[in-house]
Amino acid sequence: MYLDATYVAVRDDALGQVVSRAVVVATGISAEGAREVLGLDIGDSEDETFWTRFLRSLKDRGLTGVRLVISDAHAGLKAAIAKCFSGSSWQRCRVHFARNLLARVPKGDQEMVAAAFRSIFAQTDPDKLAARYDEVTDALAPRLPKAAELLRGAKADVLAFSAFPQAHWRKTWSNNPLERLNKEIKRRSRVVGIFPNDTAAIRLIGAVLADQHDEWAVARRYLSEESMAALHVSRETADGQLEITG
Repeated sequence: MYLDATYVAVRDDALGQVVSRAVVVATGISAEGAREVLGLDIGDSEDETFWTRFLRSLKDRGLTGVRLVISDAHAGLKAAIAKCFSGSSWQRCRVHFARNLLARVPKGDQEMVAAAFRSIFAQTDPDKLAARYDEVTDALAPRLPKAAELLRGAKADVLAFSAFPQAHWRKTWSNNPLERLNKEIKRRSRVVGIFPNDTAAIRLIGAVLADQHDEWAVARRYLSEESMAALHVSRETADGQLEITG
C-alpha cells in the first residue's frame, strides 16, 4: 500500500478565508499484482488523528493482508501506520529520504553523496545491498557525521523493500508511483484554483482517481503473477500443519 498527501486551496465560509487542505490518497497492489485506488479523504492537516481515521476507514471497508506500507516519514503518518498496521513492514520512501539526507550535506558535497546513495540500490542481493549501505555510511562518517547519523538510524526503514521479491524492488522502494498520481491531481486542481468547499474538492479528485482506477483495471498486472506467488510463504503452525499465508 502506498500513502501520500497533497494540498489544495478551499474556501472556508465559517472562517471567511481560503485555507490549505490536506488531501490524502491510498493506492495498493492486490494479491494478483494489479494496482488499485483504495481511498481518499480531506482534512485540516496531516496529523496522526486524521491519518489514523483514514487508515481505519480503509480497514473498516475490508482492507486486509497489507504486507508493506510505503510512505514518507511524516511523524503523524508514521504513528498512524504503526497503530493501524502493526503487522506490516514500513518502507521509508527512498526519494524523500534522499532529499532529507542531502539537506544535511554542504552544497559542494551533495553530488558525491547522492551518487554514493544511489550506488546502494544498484545491488541485486539483499546482503550486498545492506553491506553497501554500511560502506556508504562509514565512508561519510568522518567528513559528514550528520549525514552518516541519519543513514545509520534509517537503515531498516530505507531497506525494508529488500525483504520482498527482487522483482518488486524498483516498484516498492519509493512512493514515486503515487506521487505521479498526485501530480495529476495538482494539475487538475490548478484549473479550479480555489474549491468552494471540501465536497467540491472530493468530487473532482475522486473523478481523477476513478479514471485512474479504471485504467489500471484493464492494464496488465503491475507485478507479475509469479513474483506475487513468491509472497506466499509456507510455515509450520503450532500443531505441526502447514499454513499458507499471504
